[in-house]
Amino acid sequence: MRRQLAWLAGQLATTLLVASLAVFLLLRVLPGDGATVALGIHASPEALAAWRATHGTDRPLLVQYASWLGNFLRGDMGHSLITGENLTPLILDRLQVTLTLVGLGLVVALLIAIPLGVLAAVNHRNWFGVTIAGASQLGVAVPNFLVGVLLVSLVSVRLGWLPAGGWTPPGVSLTGFLRQVTLPVLALGVVQAAIITRYVRSAVIEVMRENYLRTARAGGLTRHRALVRHGLRNAAIPIVTVIGVQAAGLLIGAVVVERVFVIPGLGSLLVDTVERRDLAAVQSIVLVLVALVVVINFAVDLLYALLDPRLRLAKAAL
Repeated sequence: MRRQLAWLAGQLATTLLVASLAVFLLLRVLPGDGATVALGIHASPEALAAWRATHGTDRPLLVQYASWLGNFLRGDMGHSLITGENLTPLILDRLQVTLTLVGLGLVVALLIAIPLGVLAAVNHRNWFGVTIAGASQLGVAVPNFLVGVLLVSLVSVRLGWLPAGGWTPPGVSLTGFLRQVTLPVLALGVVQAAIITRYVRSAVIEVMRENYLRTARAGGLTRHRALVRHGLRNAAIPIVTVIGVQAAGLLIGAVVVERVFVIPGLGSLLVDTVERRDLAAVQSIVLVLVALVVVINFAVDLLYALLDPRLRLAKAAL
């Protein structure tokens, strides 16, 4: 297990290094530079040159990359090109909001998807299972922002039950937080639940056809008890993969949902900085998002080893 953990940690570090280099180079390909964005197109050549010298953008690209990455690893995400604001506390503050939305959205998705997926699998030959499968297929086709707009129109505008947007930290007012977070979390979670439901259904149906489950039933267990005792653990392995992918997808969905519900998260900050062409901020925000996706994949690989001992044995034999 230690060898596998070291291998996965090496993969994590390598992936983050390659991703940081890709982010850095791709933003350098964009037309224009930070000096023009910060000082305006009418700035004198002397002022532009002085700004580049002060911020180090006149240095070789490799030197700039090494300096930026080194500072980032030390917790210094740089300063805004437009306002000069320190990006580290700003990004971390917005990140807390986004992670709260994503975490709650994933919980809602799992609470809906796992029981519905299992029910759809167990009843896949009757109308109840077919109805769940059809509803999940419909949910897959609906984007997060459309669900958000529909929820605002129905729950907020017509019924007036919940606010249409805004954000109150739970430490300030738990009631206000729950009222404002309910609709965006549902907008994120319902769509992901539809996707995960289909995978849970397929995984459980596949397990139900295995010989060891038939043997368990021949030993006197009912279908449901055999599935709970012997089937769900094996069905969880492909489901974990999907959950990891969807958790990463929730980060992307949060960008749109935050705009719909006027939530000051990392997604909203990214859109704002792109509109202002604040490339220093965009660079750090994108790397934070990429790092989160890579860490999620790392966690999924660890769960594989815990759920399936055969994977640990295969690694040990290499």
